[in-house]
Amino acid sequence: MHTPRWRFVRGSQDLGQQGVRFREGVPEVLADNPQMHIRFTKMQGAGNDFVVLDETQQRLNLSPAQYRWLADRHFGVGADQILSVRAAPSPDVDFEYVIHNADGGEVEHCGNGARCFVRYVREQGLTDQRSVRVKVHGGVITLTERPDGLVSVDMGAPIWDLPRIPFDPQHALALPADAGHQTGRWRIEWPGHSADITPVSMGNPHAVLWVDDVDTAPVLSWGPVLEHHPAFPKRVNVGFAQIVSRREIRLRVFERGAGETLACGTGACAAVVAGQALGWLDADVAVHARGGTLEISWSGDASSVRMTGAATTVFHGETELPDIA
Repeated sequence: MHTPRWRFVRGSQDLGQQGVRFREGVPEVLADNPQMHIRFTKMQGAGNDFVVLDETQQRLNLSPAQYRWLADRHFGVGADQILSVRAAPSPDVDFEYVIHNADGGEVEHCGNGARCFVRYVREQGLTDQRSVRVKVHGGVITLTERPDGLVSVDMGAPIWDLPRIPFDPQHALALPADAGHQTGRWRIEWPGHSADITPVSMGNPHAVLWVDDVDTAPVLSWGPVLEHHPAFPKRVNVGFAQIVSRREIRLRVFERGAGETLACGTGACAAVVAGQALGWLDADVAVHARGGTLEISWSGDASSVRMTGAATTVFHGETELPDIA
């Protein structure tokens, strides 16, 4: 029986094991098993945590089961998502990155992951630019590390067009839109319950619910039901938002394929643009998640949403992946 193993290092030059080579304090792929033995970096943004893999020189070609193993907090490393850093596929971008959820499925976008991405490529010496253009599944985004250490991400414009979210209105009831506001809400029903949501995409699908108190919101019971509701053909991230003032909200998000996380960057953007479109929020809003605070700015219409927050390297490590399909 194969027994996977992993260990981590916080800047140490000697882990006490023969056959490990280091580059700038980080263990390289071991020569005796290059297919299965990999190095990684654990990072977090507002408590949303990631395993980051460097695939700029060679694709690892991991299976969905191996992504699930890496994300497993009991038998693997533990993470909400896996970020794969890849070389630029075209001259107009600096990098590409691919995101896999804890369930092994590939997803379109991750705001907190994007902040960790730019911190990673700079710390690893893959670029000396403070601002980089990165190809993701849904297009190209621009990431900037500011002099104060915070990272700002141009998240692109929100998508309201229902087929592009995607959202199927045949499985929902349209609620009257307030006069002069950009978007309305929809009622989603399931046995014994209903929820009024605002559907929007930030490169990935979101449903935003407005609640009186996020601490008592039914995140863990309603989240998985709405995630898999037929109104969302590609499933959905479900945000439970509480308005504190026109410039401040609290937020919990049940993420598609990951469950509730301590923060969700695209979810924060979705909540703010939904609140603005309904006339409830100002252009600059502080979003308080359980893992930290994100600053979201949006000027409305077709303008890009900007998200700013911290990104932190937790540790570097290596792991011997189980050979599972």
